[in-house]
Amino acid sequence: MAKGASKRQTKRKTLLSRAEIAEMMRRFQKANPNPKSELQWSNPYTLLVAVVLSAQATDKGVNKATEKLFKVADTPQKMLKLGEEGLRQYIKTIGLYRTKARHIIALSRILVEKYDGRVPRDRKALEALPGVGRKTANVVLNVAFGEPTIAVDTHIFRVANRTGLAIGKTPLAVEKILNEVIPDEYKLHAHHWLILHGRYVCKARKPDCEACIICDLCKWPDKHCAGEELAKD
Repeated sequence: MAKGASKRQTKRKTLLSRAEIAEMMRRFQKANPNPKSELQWSNPYTLLVAVVLSAQATDKGVNKATEKLFKVADTPQKMLKLGEEGLRQYIKTIGLYRTKARHIIALSRILVEKYDGRVPRDRKALEALPGVGRKTANVVLNVAFGEPTIAVDTHIFRVANRTGLAIGKTPLAVEKILNEVIPDEYKLHAHHWLILHGRYVCKARKPDCEACIICDLCKWPDKHCAGEELAKD
């Protein structure tokens, strides 16, 4: 019986109760009431470009490049004048910069020709742009337009599965589960809370469980919460 129950549990979308999920989000909110993207941007277009550049790159590396880039090209019209070769000179320190430059020039052209230079507030329209996938679209919708979307990157995928918040084999599966289980009042900022938690606390190689504010709620079997040994004694 216990064996069957264990098997059923592994098939669950989340290992946390509704109360535990609400408490997890409440703690994140208390610790960081108004989280912000670590990417530097000034308008929806610069955010879109920064997110495209951030694929397989660090936010710090992207910010270093865009600090100079956005001074000369902060609209699709200016980016087109800069051109692909000109753009490369600003982003050559970023991985896959040639492909990213090609995508950014192509999407800028579409924005000018089809959307009067504006970034569309529409998922399908965003995902149709070169170099823009679901994760990028979700980030733009959330950060630039205040939509309660959850973009699942490697950090969020890891945190969701490790804590038991959302058990899924793909980013899309995890995203769907998170949208189901996270209370509506927390969805606007859930993306940032989870990504920051994964980036600075629940790290891939060595999670800092002792500094984790949700350690007691986490279902990871190898966790070591602060004061755990003392409690055992």
